[in-house]
Amino acid sequence: MLMVDDLLVSDEIVQEHFACDLSACKGACCWEGDFGAPLDLKELPVLDRIKDQVASYLSPESNERIAEKGAYTFFDGMDGYGTSLMPDGACVFMTRNELGVASCGIEQAWKDGVVDWPKPESCHLYPIRVVFNSDGEDYALNYDKWSICRNSCNVPGRPKIKLYQFVKEGLIRRYGQEFFNQLDYLAGVVNAEESGEETS
Repeated sequence: MLMVDDLLVSDEIVQEHFACDLSACKGACCWEGDFGAPLDLKELPVLDRIKDQVASYLSPESNERIAEKGAYTFFDGMDGYGTSLMPDGACVFMTRNELGVASCGIEQAWKDGVVDWPKPESCHLYPIRVVFNSDGEDYALNYDKWSICRNSCNVPGRPKIKLYQFVKEGLIRRYGQEFFNQLDYLAGVVNAEESGEETS
């Protein structure tokens, strides 16, 4: 484990390669699993504020579900809030293109300048998951290995990107540029030692 500021970071985050291949996985992380995308309490009022703004990006069924269940739900199994789910388990904010590839309606609305919030931070960081301490504060970052993602990453010819670099924008969004700079430096040291190179 690495220590960056007061946060423990799994070695795998700086050593493992990761790059989504949506043509392989079809964005399955948007509909697989038992819970919605994890949400911080600070994100709940944001979803309340923007849910009507993103409505035009969602299916009628998704909008009906949001009207019925709300944009988020408390899940006992993860002891926290997550985006609400459709009856088939898909996130209520999920959309699909003509090829069946899933994407986030919130993110598309953000790209179009309709909303000022790109998507839940947990989605921005995935496949990194935040571990919280007993006070509910960020304690550690772990690599959440999921078969649907690993199968995607193992496609021949996929770019070799370190996991922490793949989620660079999400890390900077949550922890700031200085945190990422420190992590980047430590990653260089760890990977140089792993390969037997000398570090200055």
